[in-house]
Amino acid sequence: MKAFVAGATGATGSRIVKQLVSRGVPVVAFVRDAAAARSQLPIEVTLAEGDVTDKDSIRRAITLEGRSSTSGGCTVLISATGARPGFDPTAPYQVDFEGNKNLVDVAKETGIEHFVMVSSLCVSRFFHPLNLFFLILYWKQQAEAYLQASGLTYTIVRPGGLKDDDTDSRALIMAPADTLFEGSVSREKVAQTCVEALYLPQSRNKIVEIVAQENANPQPYEALFAGVA
Repeated sequence: MKAFVAGATGATGSRIVKQLVSRGVPVVAFVRDAAAARSQLPIEVTLAEGDVTDKDSIRRAITLEGRSSTSGGCTVLISATGARPGFDPTAPYQVDFEGNKNLVDVAKETGIEHFVMVSSLCVSRFFHPLNLFFLILYWKQQAEAYLQASGLTYTIVRPGGLKDDDTDSRALIMAPADTLFEGSVSREKVAQTCVEALYLPQSRNKIVEIVAQENANPQPYEALFAGVA
């Protein structure tokens, strides 16, 4: 396994990278600025500059400057990319939809075996307040649909409100699409869920929604994924 991580310097993406490195998985981190990323990510990580809105730069990074996936390129892909809060009304469309669409297209071209996408709770609720931010949930849902229709093996992870507390001891709750509509979860648990998905056949071709709850019964990831139809 060799992992390609888009959004690798983000608050969730960087945790995903560290989880993969801790398991000995070679990682190509797709970043906009390699010099800035070098101080944020483990030294073992290969940095590849580019932008999710530039399909050619994705292609070069995934295939390691033109080599096929069978001769050193990436075999799995985790997308933790997302538009940053700001005043650009096109950002969610460009990053959350077009960016993920580009990742899916290149993943198909290059033989990616498993595509994991970090999305969001409540993407199916068009009138959710977060859609006031230039339809960000709507465009995430369109990206989900594009991945589902692609023919790739996929896992879509929809976390609740993201917390930076890596010591959060609450147990993880996992449910099928459009089941959970409130709750929070640590970014560390989101990262763990994404990485576990790569190893577990129970995760394949599923949308899973995750939050953490007090007094919930802790379960292994195999059981959590298996419990989602």
